[in-house]
Amino acid sequence: MTERDVTIYHNPKCSNSRGALELIRAAGITPTVIEYLETPPSRAELADLLRRAGLTPREAIRTKETLYRELNLAAADDDAMLDAMIAHPVLIERPLVVTAKGVRLCRPPERVLDLF
Repeated sequence: MTERDVTIYHNPKCSNSRGALELIRAAGITPTVIEYLETPPSRAELADLLRRAGLTPREAIRTKETLYRELNLAAADDDAMLDAMIAHPVLIERPLVVTAKGVRLCRPPERVLDLF
């Protein structure tokens, strides 16, 4: 992976995700865009992304989603949260951005700038 290789796990309906993508493109980079609601990562891929980002599943799950409450994930362990995020990708916090410098959850979008 070169410094210019960037992958964004993107949700076009999310303002933070759109903002991060705009910042990447404004830097002159054409990223690989993975619309993770359409093409979710495998469980192993998601676990690896979170590990590389220094995040636990609890830190990377969308707690404000109705599904989070419906599935009673507040009481869940990390394995159950990963399983839920794979079964219901809407629960994955976004955007996750991958570069040669690492993986980061880019909320706010400006956090992506540290990855270039």
